[in-house]
Amino acid sequence: MPHPVSERNIPVRDDDAFTTRAQRALRAARAYARRVRIPGPAPIAGVALVCLLIGLLFLAFQVRAIFSAQLQQEYIGLVLEAVERADTARASTLSLQDAPPDDIPHRAAYRDARAEFAARLASLHALIASSPEPAPALPAEVLPPASDFQAASSALDSAYLYWRNERDRASDDVRARIVSVSHTLIALSSIVFGVLITALGMYAKRNRQLVGISSEFEHASLHDAMTGLPNRRKLFAALEETAEQLGHGATAKRIAVLYIDLDGFKRVNDTHGHRIGDEFLIAVSRRFRQTVRNSDVVARIGGDEFAVLVREFSSDLELAAIAQRIITCVAETDGRMDLSLVRASIGIATYPDRVTDYWRLVAAADDTMYAVKRNGKNAFAFASPAAEAA
Repeated sequence: MPHPVSERNIPVRDDDAFTTRAQRALRAARAYARRVRIPGPAPIAGVALVCLLIGLLFLAFQVRAIFSAQLQQEYIGLVLEAVERADTARASTLSLQDAPPDDIPHRAAYRDARAEFAARLASLHALIASSPEPAPALPAEVLPPASDFQAASSALDSAYLYWRNERDRASDDVRARIVSVSHTLIALSSIVFGVLITALGMYAKRNRQLVGISSEFEHASLHDAMTGLPNRRKLFAALEETAEQLGHGATAKRIAVLYIDLDGFKRVNDTHGHRIGDEFLIAVSRRFRQTVRNSDVVARIGGDEFAVLVREFSSDLELAAIAQRIITCVAETDGRMDLSLVRASIGIATYPDRVTDYWRLVAAADDTMYAVKRNGKNAFAFASPAAEAA
């Protein structure tokens, strides 16, 4: 005859427990996000992208300026070469300037040198006139061969000083821009490196959060939401793990399942209300956990049904002692809450001596528990091989 179970205390199904714990985890994650307010990857990536674009534009401007300065340097080099050629012609002219008037060959050589100097000045003037940037030109009065030699020589010296200074200025400008480009590249590399480190840090943080939430989900799917005890799924997983670790032959170990039903628990809900019923379940669950060894598993199977997986025992007397302690726990909890209603019926099944298939352990212990209830309740009994076979 099925024993009554309070609808309020029917165990939360695995899916329901999972959903409840998932909702709690999500609420906790949202509350944490509201408190910390960590900027997401999008704003950081946007700021980094803007910085990169500005840096690239600056680099483009600097590279363009460097190329322009290099072209200017090449032009200045051509001008200085023309100045040097004009200076060579001037030196030849000076060497022939003091020739005696009656020395006709030297006078002819002087005129040729003077014409060569004038031609060099004209070439220099044409080159300066084609400068891409404004530059002081040679005076027009010093260009003819018959012009004043001293004035032409002074104009040549002035041109040399100007273009030498321009060459130094262009060289300094190129060096400064190259240093600026190198600093910009270092800054951009730092930004990229910083963004990568930040992204990795945020990924690791999000990953840790997801791992934590996944752990919450996994725990919720394997435990009862109200008592915190393992549920049916966790019990069978532990049972399978324990059975696979059993030895064989003389060294083989035995395992057992104690199936517990709380007699009279429905009357607690009917008489005192569901809140008292829940408090009783929580209290008795805590006492069950304290009664067995740390290696054993206490699980909540149904509303007022529990199971204990004993991973190893030496004799039936040890199991009987555990069952008696559980019965005592239920009676003492009932007495402390002044209910005088609840007792416990326990069925015990062992593997591999009484039950040959460990998957049948829980069912065999459950059947034995019902037999105890039919025979007077508030006691325990062991499953028989005949009952397991049936």
